[in-house]
Amino acid sequence: MADTAIRTRTQKPVPAKGRAGKAGRLPRAAVHHPWWFALPAIVVFAAFFLVPNLLNFYYPFTNWSSYHPDIAFTGLDNFTTIAQDGSLLRAIRTTLLYALLAAVFQNGFGLGLALLLEADTRFNRFFRAVFFLPVLISALATGYVFQSLFNQDGAVNGLLGTDIPWLGSTTWTLFLVTVVHGWKWMGLSMLIYLAGLKGIPGEMLEAAKCDGAGPWRTFWSVRWPMLAPALTFNVTTALIGSMNTFDIVQATTGGGPAGSTEVFNIYMFRIFGQGLYAQASAMSLVLFLVVVAVAIPLVIGLRRREQLL
Repeated sequence: MADTAIRTRTQKPVPAKGRAGKAGRLPRAAVHHPWWFALPAIVVFAAFFLVPNLLNFYYPFTNWSSYHPDIAFTGLDNFTTIAQDGSLLRAIRTTLLYALLAAVFQNGFGLGLALLLEADTRFNRFFRAVFFLPVLISALATGYVFQSLFNQDGAVNGLLGTDIPWLGSTTWTLFLVTVVHGWKWMGLSMLIYLAGLKGIPGEMLEAAKCDGAGPWRTFWSVRWPMLAPALTFNVTTALIGSMNTFDIVQATTGGGPAGSTEVFNIYMFRIFGQGLYAQASAMSLVLFLVVVAVAIPLVIGLRRREQLL
């Protein structure tokens, strides 16, 4: 009886069927089943992003247009054609100037709002949400709203009692459109700068105050260096985003007047509308190379600045 009881207590339980096979291994169905859930997303990603982007590296070297029934390889002919067009260089210069001004306004507005609304009060929380609202609004809708406001017979001239053609000047219209761009995206920069300000240790601010540093000296010697990572992110995203702008410019000026606001994507859109699809694809490839040529040195320079600070 004692031997039987001992054998009964030391007998190992039989593993339940269907839960696991060998020790530490799951059944085949449990391992591979989750991939089926990701398949629709993978198909959508491949169909609407991966394949079109890969084809965009092929079509610039063809004669694809509404005037040719068959697509044939033509080498660098499209790049030669657009290089001989003076509008390309003008579009590149306009795009770079637009990106520079838009990045300055977006970061200037965002940093100013972050400093004003830094204190965690009910009033500040409400206005943080208010200033972030433009980010959620369609860029095209934003452009149409400001286009109606700055029309010669719009609300701005009505309030000022003037007759200024705000969107009809080849001198300041680009400047005005970049202000609209900065207003549209300042809420995003504000949140990034707020996160950077919240990450500054309170002991550093107290030490600066004890050393007799005023608000400006504290900002320049303590806050500004500690905001270097936030500045890197905001400047990089603002420049890349504004170099790819289309909606706001199309809605406000359409590239006018006299092509003074014709950024690269507006120029590309005009060529595409003429049925010259391969040339438009070549322009998109040129824009991609310009963005890469600007973004890589910019990120490297800002990262080195972070290390120095």
